[in-house]
Amino acid sequence: MKNLSLALNGILLLAVAILYFLHFSDKSERAEAAAAGLTADANGVPANIAFINVDTLFKNYDYYEELNTKLEERKASLEKELQNRVSGFQNEVNNFQQNVNNLTIAQARALQEDLTKKEQNLMQYQQQLTQQLSQEEAKVQLDLYDKIASYLDQYGRDNDFQLVLGYQKGGAVFYANDSLNITQQILGGLNTDYQQEQLADTVKTEEN
Repeated sequence: MKNLSLALNGILLLAVAILYFLHFSDKSERAEAAAAGLTADANGVPANIAFINVDTLFKNYDYYEELNTKLEERKASLEKELQNRVSGFQNEVNNFQQNVNNLTIAQARALQEDLTKKEQNLMQYQQQLTQQLSQEEAKVQLDLYDKIASYLDQYGRDNDFQLVLGYQKGGAVFYANDSLNITQQILGGLNTDYQQEQLADTVKTEEN
């Protein structure tokens, strides 16, 4: 799931230079911002700029946990299936090596060619599984992003935010005032929506 987190972190960490600019700009620049319609607190920091702690969001978002669990289960299932095929192939190889002296040259050659084809098929199957997992992870990635982006879009409109940044330890934002942190509000809203969706699905299932 590491790729999932990295991709979403990149999406959420947009326009971080704006926060730096607004924090260190002089009074005349702040006045221009105010004239443009941006409200500010006593320190001149725009009140309609906020950030989300991405690490906290992913750690506590119930839907993310569900997707992560399902993806890990899917990965474990495919790995088990692949391991079973590998074990079966290895048994055939061992059997061939143990009995090769009892075979004619033609028989040994035929079995060796058969094992070579099976090995190639096994490698192709492994590549197919890797590709399949990548596609499923990409779908999960998009689904998760759509949910977060959709919620943030509505939240930003409802609360008149001009910009919502993503903050992550080790990322591009080195400092952000805690007063701009809306992680808990966003997390609470996302989890509430998710719980309502789960409840609706349960009711629908019971009705059917």
